[in-house]
Amino acid sequence: MTTTDHQPADPSTTAPAPTASPTPRQPVIRVRDLRMSYGSAHVLHGIDLDIHRGEIFALLGPNGAGKTTTVEILEGFRQRSAGEAVVLGTDPARGGDAWRARIGLVLQSWRDHRRWRVAELLTHFATYYPRPRDPAELLALVGLTEQAGQQVDRLSGGQRRRLDVALAIVGRPELLFLDEPTTGFDPEARRDFHDLVERLARDEGVTILLTTHDLAEAERLADRIAMLVNGRIRAHGTPSELARRAAAQAEVRWTAPDGTSRRERTEDPSQLVWELHQETGGPVADLEVRRPTLEDTYLHMVHRDTGDGSDAGTTDANEAGPSDGEKRAA
Repeated sequence: MTTTDHQPADPSTTAPAPTASPTPRQPVIRVRDLRMSYGSAHVLHGIDLDIHRGEIFALLGPNGAGKTTTVEILEGFRQRSAGEAVVLGTDPARGGDAWRARIGLVLQSWRDHRRWRVAELLTHFATYYPRPRDPAELLALVGLTEQAGQQVDRLSGGQRRRLDVALAIVGRPELLFLDEPTTGFDPEARRDFHDLVERLARDEGVTILLTTHDLAEAERLADRIAMLVNGRIRAHGTPSELARRAAAQAEVRWTAPDGTSRRERTEDPSQLVWELHQETGGPVADLEVRRPTLEDTYLHMVHRDTGDGSDAGTTDANEAGPSDGEKRAA
């Protein structure tokens, strides 16, 4: 995603393209067969997406998967080669200033305003919008009230990123784009930022599209995840649905009476644990039942993909059904 300075759109200066707000049943973002090529290099190979109001949706994939290209098309910063994209009822390639005012972009806007004070900068950005948030309330929302009078270039990295979010939502956007938002954060700053994102979706009804290669972040935040590998969506669903796709078998680990470490994969961990109890006549030492995880699915998708398109296609995690390991409690 671009990180150049972005001045908020002024909807009063440009006649807007026809715009229709999505109904509760309509997706905020709808993408069909989205393709992007640069000469003979194919970056996106026919992406389909539906993202709904108030949802935190993660686009997860390794570097070079096509995440940033996808988001730049949806933001209206890049022309697609083929396919359909509708964002807040409008083709982003034709979105005017009124449409842009409904979208929040978390850019590094503070870089060109280093000498400004935090509250002063928020107040300045608020003048670009017809119904801005109150800067003081916004500072409280992002946890920067104590830094209101502080110079921007004296903020910590996590505080600057929260300021970026404040600048992105001062105009009350319906849709917020977050591109690798917590890169370089320490654990405390990351936790605070995650809490903020969840509040925006839960309390404000903001739809959030998160692009990341951080598995833990996607699993913590996202209602649904799409795994993008080599320009193709390989799987999508909730984190738990995607975890079930990794394998039908759970792995049971334990220490045998002779002190050796044992492990066994099984579709029925409850039965195996019962058998171990019968064999030992008591508690099983160091017993652990490991369920398939989101990481298992992600690594499977990345490693199986050769980039030659031979196994191209989107897989809905719901089609896979629950694994036996998920159905039974050990």
